[in-house]
Amino acid sequence: MKVFKFGGASVKDADGVKNLIKVLNETGSENKLIVISAMGKTTNALEVVVRDYLETTKIPKSLDEVKNYHRAILEELFPNKEAQVYFKVETLFTELENFLQHNKSHQYDFVYDQIVSFGELISTTIVSEYLNSQNIASNWLDARNYIKTDSTYRDAQVNWTKTQELIQKDIDADKLNIIQGFIGSDPNNFTTTLGREGSDYSAAIMAYCLNAENVTIWKDVPGVLNADPRFFEKAQLLNHISYEEAIELAFYGASVIHPKTLQPLQRKEIPLFVRSFINPSEEGTAVSKGKSIFPEIPCFIVKKNQVLISLSSLDFSFMVEENISEIFRLFHQYQMKVDLIQNSAISFRVCVDNKFNQLEKLIQHLKARFKVDYKTGVSLYTIRHFNEEAINSLEKDKNVLLKQLTQNTVQLVAEN
Repeated sequence: MKVFKFGGASVKDADGVKNLIKVLNETGSENKLIVISAMGKTTNALEVVVRDYLETTKIPKSLDEVKNYHRAILEELFPNKEAQVYFKVETLFTELENFLQHNKSHQYDFVYDQIVSFGELISTTIVSEYLNSQNIASNWLDARNYIKTDSTYRDAQVNWTKTQELIQKDIDADKLNIIQGFIGSDPNNFTTTLGREGSDYSAAIMAYCLNAENVTIWKDVPGVLNADPRFFEKAQLLNHISYEEAIELAFYGASVIHPKTLQPLQRKEIPLFVRSFINPSEEGTAVSKGKSIFPEIPCFIVKKNQVLISLSSLDFSFMVEENISEIFRLFHQYQMKVDLIQNSAISFRVCVDNKFNQLEKLIQHLKARFKVDYKTGVSLYTIRHFNEEAINSLEKDKNVLLKQLTQNTVQLVAEN
């Protein structure tokens, strides 16, 4: 079996769904499991629904935009309005509305997962039904029946033992299977999500549990580039990356591969390919054992909207283990992802990602024990395999607040 993953950009409209068939025609449709994200910007649109719902506790008008978007795709793919797919999609919207009407929880992360997950459920239903209509038999699966997690909503941790047992028991590897990325379920069968961009991780989970031959992530770029072309000029294709190097790039924030995707693949040495759904005949990038990176050129990564926090003890005493352990305890408590650390005898500086919007609570807690300065809206730049020319090009015209070099990596925190 091979695992394919198609992201939202690849199925953003009817032409995208039709192109998915083109990819399958070129690569073969047998013995494949296809993981599919929500269509286009549906996740963003459903996040608006979450926000509006929690403000009013009524079915928000913003849900109409999500409905109309999917109905337009349906009408282009299925001219026959009597097709079964219309009923199936409307049933899913009815399920979502029933949740909005009867839910009693105002806990954001829980509500988020129950609502946003419908993006994947709807997209996979449409794709599976369209494949069937084109005489490509597909088997629609509900990922919540297979990927079992804890109840950490919006960032659920996989129960690998239970997940592997269910996948190996119930999924027929001889069929063309269609399943959602990003979602799973907890012990109470409430929907959970694996974190933004978690569909790549879903593909890796399925591949690991099915002992897949390889995984291919289909993107709107030629493969893994040495820089995000939205922020850097003259981005170049990397033909090969080792698992270790890809994990490093993911850790520092490279957006092409989800940080958690690579570990399960590396454990079983399952190759990962990143290829273009626009030009499916091109080889793209291979992630596997072997040479660290080819060609060996600097790789640039940027993470926007970070927070730089500077701490020092109130009595100018040393920042020793006791202080640092308390700081990290608070970071964990307030769900702050630490992306950069720099400390001296009496100061401690960190660049963090305020993903869960708990910065103000954290700062108030820190001020009880430390002198605190912080700056929001900064950017964290990372260069892997840097040289002087790369550093100079990055520092040009920027106000650098912090700089740190190690053997293979340089990181800069700068004002936007």
